[in-house]
Amino acid sequence: MTGELSPIDKAKFVAAKRASEFVEPGMRVGLGTGSTAAWLVRCLGEKVRDDGLRFKGVPTSTRTAELARDVGIEVISLDEAKWLDLTIDGADEFDHELNLIKGGGGALLQEKIVATASDRMIVIADAAKRVEALGAFPLPVEVVPFGWQTTQALVEETLISMDVLGRESSLRMNGATPYVTDEGNHILDLHLQRIGNARQLALVINQMPGVVENGLFIDICDTVVIGYGDGRVVVKDINEGTEEEDRLDFVETDNLFADLD
Repeated sequence: MTGELSPIDKAKFVAAKRASEFVEPGMRVGLGTGSTAAWLVRCLGEKVRDDGLRFKGVPTSTRTAELARDVGIEVISLDEAKWLDLTIDGADEFDHELNLIKGGGGALLQEKIVATASDRMIVIADAAKRVEALGAFPLPVEVVPFGWQTTQALVEETLISMDVLGRESSLRMNGATPYVTDEGNHILDLHLQRIGNARQLALVINQMPGVVENGLFIDICDTVVIGYGDGRVVVKDINEGTEEEDRLDFVETDNLFADLD
């Protein structure tokens, strides 16, 4: 229940709760992946159950699809939806221009495909995800397994000419074996510390053979909903140039949020 949450989880909850208000009946909605996006799916499931909200959800990972079905959301594929009214997802970092680093949960490829197939993308995040410059969070790069070490060497060599502070990279692991994405690929995490020109870096990385996609989301996010541990929520719209603050009261809930990672 919300009364038992840590401040960081309260921040994620209020951001998700506020963002769920953007979903209207009949919409086709992209559902993100990660801890904050999981709060959103739960909040939307509550609206389905208690308010009779009906919409179609397009998940960005198998685990999001499973959670969405569990809470009563109708799940369809992107091919079935063809185009989305809205995508709501979390982020590992966002800057003042609402450029993002995503992929900490390993679903960056599906997340980017779904987000770019939407009329609008809303990011939900706790306040700690706001940064002056992207790069403190490792930048995920999805690569095909074949020749991944060669791809890694090529990426690190290319970083020499990029406006970044660090150039080390590591293969993401799942215990003793390499992490495998839903598409069967691996992920290289680039430890860049600070990215001076995110737009240029995203373009250059994606030109490399072996690279499938990178976790820089440039000019994709339209709105960010920022949650705070005291219940405050700030909604920033980059297109409208607005920033509004609200506060959500915490109420005791039933088991809807129990056992949520």
